[in-house]
Amino acid sequence: MISEHSSIKKLPDTSGVYFFLGAKREVLYVGKATSLKSRVSSYFSSKLSKTRGPQIVRMVELAKRVDYRTTDSVLEALILEAKLIKEFKPTYNTRDKDDKSFNHLVITVGEEYPRLLTVRGKDLAHTLHDLKKTNKKQPLVYGPFPHAHQFKEALKIIRKIFPYYDTKHSVAELKEKQDKKILFNESIGVYPHKGTTVSEYKRTIRYIKALFDGKISSLQKTLERDMKKFAKAEKFEKANTTKKQLFSLQHIEDISLIKKEREHSRGAYRIEAYDVAHLQGSNTVGVMVVVEKGLPQKSEYRKFIIRDAVSGSDTGALKEMLERRLAHPEWMYPRLIVVDGGKAQINVAKKVLESAFVDIPIVAVTKDKKHRPNKLQGPIKIRNAYQSDILLANSEAHRFALTFHKKKQRQSFA
Repeated sequence: MISEHSSIKKLPDTSGVYFFLGAKREVLYVGKATSLKSRVSSYFSSKLSKTRGPQIVRMVELAKRVDYRTTDSVLEALILEAKLIKEFKPTYNTRDKDDKSFNHLVITVGEEYPRLLTVRGKDLAHTLHDLKKTNKKQPLVYGPFPHAHQFKEALKIIRKIFPYYDTKHSVAELKEKQDKKILFNESIGVYPHKGTTVSEYKRTIRYIKALFDGKISSLQKTLERDMKKFAKAEKFEKANTTKKQLFSLQHIEDISLIKKEREHSRGAYRIEAYDVAHLQGSNTVGVMVVVEKGLPQKSEYRKFIIRDAVSGSDTGALKEMLERRLAHPEWMYPRLIVVDGGKAQINVAKKVLESAFVDIPIVAVTKDKKHRPNKLQGPIKIRNAYQSDILLANSEAHRFALTFHKKKQRQSFA
């Protein structure tokens, strides 16, 4: 087993792919992460057997070191993970989950308008046989992609940059029949626009292939070269389209993948917010509130009477609250924690989570003198995507903490 987490201390807090290696440096397991440091640390939690099962516990016991590759985005990490699983065929990736349920991306070959098809592992052989019988050419296959929801989100991101066809039947045949679904999807930008020529579309397919081949840097250079070529030929519309594609590829908006990475069985984006209330250090209490899908989940609110923290210490009370909360694995873990305060509160929360090997992002809500929110601190993509829910959760925590504190005060004076 990896001793003293020696391999983990060097891991960066960036997206990428990690490898658990055995005694002979064989790849036991490949995974991807928004934060390599946090994700790999979670494998050394005492709750690992409950969250991931006995096979992964066994894998960690056999592992001697962890290696990694960083990526510029979660999207790139997801693609690289699939590429490496296909290359190394790690034993514990298939044991962790039935690989027949994994998704694959199939790009048809030999068609006028190649299609991108999502195919489950159990259907792959049959699909490839049918396609080869029709087109006489072997389709391209990418994957397996173990994370079904993230894979679908990734395709949505890619489609916005490079619109493609994913029809069940030949695009040429459907176009000839003036298929209503094709016409509609072309009109709203889901499929390539109606005026796209065969050569233009095949160029788009080449771009997509480069992306799934993991050649993102090379693809960016190709797009830049094509943009300049179109501009020189005074094909300004094409040059502008390529410029937008290049920009989108360089600034991938993959917050949806970050959300999906932390998705749990209920599928909702669960936010837990914490707040502390006291009167000059006396009767200190803390609360946890839960917001899902923009709605308070009051049945899951929790109250804490602060016992051990130094009187009047908000950070000490927060630390005690989080430690007691994490002692309840039966409470579903959130995908975001919101604290009231600033860097001090974030740092305390991070230390508690890290000591428990729990990987959950943290956002702090800083208030002005009138106790109005004026700043959010934490991961910018999450802040931007969930600002209203974060503020709602923080407001609910403040209200609930004051209500609980007033009740406690009345009891102490009774």
